[in-house]
Amino acid sequence: MAADFDTDPWATLDGLLGVQAVEPLDDGIGGVAFYGRCSTEDNQDPETSRGWQLGNARKFVEPVGGRVVAEYFDIGQSRSVPWDRRREAAQLLAALKDPRREWSAVVVGEGTRCWFGNQFSLIAPRFAAYGVDLWVPELGGKFDPRNPSHKMLMSVLGGMSESERQHVQARVRAAMDAQVVNEGRHQGGRAPYGYVVVDAGPHPNPRKAAEGFRLRVLEIEEETAAIVRRIFDEYLNGKGDRAIANGLNRDGIVCPSARRPEQNRHRLADGWQGSTVRSIMENPRYTGYAFFGRWARQEMLLDPDDVAAGHVTRFRRAAPDRVVRSRKPAHPAIISVEDFTAVQLSRRSRAAGGLEARRKLERGPKATKWTYAFRGRVRCMHCQRKMEGTPRGSRIYYRCAARTLVPGSPALAEHPKNIYLPEAALMEPLNTYINHAFSEDQRDQTVKAMLGVAEDVNVNPERTADAQRRLTQAKTRLTRLAQAIEAGADPMALIEPLNRAKEERDAAEEQLARTPAGASLTRGDVEALVDSLADAGRQVLHASPTRLQELYEEIGLELVFNAKERMVDVTIRPPRRVSACVRGGT
Repeated sequence: MAADFDTDPWATLDGLLGVQAVEPLDDGIGGVAFYGRCSTEDNQDPETSRGWQLGNARKFVEPVGGRVVAEYFDIGQSRSVPWDRRREAAQLLAALKDPRREWSAVVVGEGTRCWFGNQFSLIAPRFAAYGVDLWVPELGGKFDPRNPSHKMLMSVLGGMSESERQHVQARVRAAMDAQVVNEGRHQGGRAPYGYVVVDAGPHPNPRKAAEGFRLRVLEIEEETAAIVRRIFDEYLNGKGDRAIANGLNRDGIVCPSARRPEQNRHRLADGWQGSTVRSIMENPRYTGYAFFGRWARQEMLLDPDDVAAGHVTRFRRAAPDRVVRSRKPAHPAIISVEDFTAVQLSRRSRAAGGLEARRKLERGPKATKWTYAFRGRVRCMHCQRKMEGTPRGSRIYYRCAARTLVPGSPALAEHPKNIYLPEAALMEPLNTYINHAFSEDQRDQTVKAMLGVAEDVNVNPERTADAQRRLTQAKTRLTRLAQAIEAGADPMALIEPLNRAKEERDAAEEQLARTPAGASLTRGDVEALVDSLADAGRQVLHASPTRLQELYEEIGLELVFNAKERMVDVTIRPPRRVSACVRGGT
């Protein structure tokens, strides 16, 4: 017994353990190449996955005299990617053409990890053309292209692989949806601009907590959250996406991609763009609720004319029914649900109105040689259009020309040929009045005067009036289109105008339903309003034209010039606050 142990110790141990050692055949299949695949480094250990797949392959071919002499193993490649687009698999296919290769067969550790859908039927003929056998454990041997059962089994194997992948995706997505809906859990990814990701303690999953994983939640970053609030406020006050972006760039505010370059390596970080502003305003996570699934990975054919080329993954906006929201707030809110809803309604309304509605948005100022303090704030009483600034020598005027009116406009009947309002004649008395009205000494008198005109003031006068006007216009268009159809017009030609009018009507009705009703102001409300304007009142007498533009915007200054009476109606309406009107003249 001792002699046998010294001669072959493994024979004795195999006998004790009941393991039957297999002697390789002398005339075996020879050198073989191994191929395996691991889906992602994050979810699987590549070394462990490679080890067990290579072990399975060796156990399968060694009894028939096979020796693994070459290894090809793809890491981080989805099974849905064709072999030609996998790094290691493509090298294996290229090696088929090498007459000096050391192997004449290919073995895999598990067929479902290597082939997906109809991939096997596309590459098996290429191996057969170069005289290379394919050994698949699920077949119990090498693949025989003349055996219909083998073809059927490999087709089923590809379908099973595809089904397994889809089931895993569905289970993971269902679990993540449930975590968002029930717990409001942050599912990772980049934090929205205005938030930062912070540590919230051990992970709720005991296994992950034991491995050191931590729960991550969103917290407000005050510096950038103030910019988010500014964007929503300016949009609700009539500015468009590009105008808001231009204002942020002028003020030297760093854009999101420049603030966090490590998260935005794919972006140029060249300043605020209209698309950046739009993406912020369309992100519902600023309301404090968790949303998941707004953008999803979608597999699209690389070449629709060549299905064998496989699919590529692209991010696309998901359908509304695929988006989930938490039942309760999941993190601190930056924007109220009411304001976010108002922005979405306004955007839909403007989109429904087409180019005509977008033209009414306040656009970013163009670079000019002169600085007009009242730029965009003076309107002509006769036509209600904004008067344009124009220099005459060293003086600045605001002009409204009748020739620029649309021919046939009713305003032409009483509109003077040219209307000019000199800036110098208006600026000194106006600024003196603003300074006096909001000074500390005049505070009580201003409050009393405003209380006299503050009865039943609408909290959102411009928003309500605009929505009512758009609703009336939409209903009028619908009536005219219906009459046109009754008169014999082709209904098919009017489908698009009808749909656009219905969208604008629905958006206006929804906005009216959500706009707060009128409310009487208390003395405390008026005092808070006057106090908020005191700082602007102190600065107007000595401010530069550029600074005056900003101050006038802060107090919501609006001017209407009556050229015949040489009178200017002055309205101070702070953005998104209540209204107070003051009348004066030049």
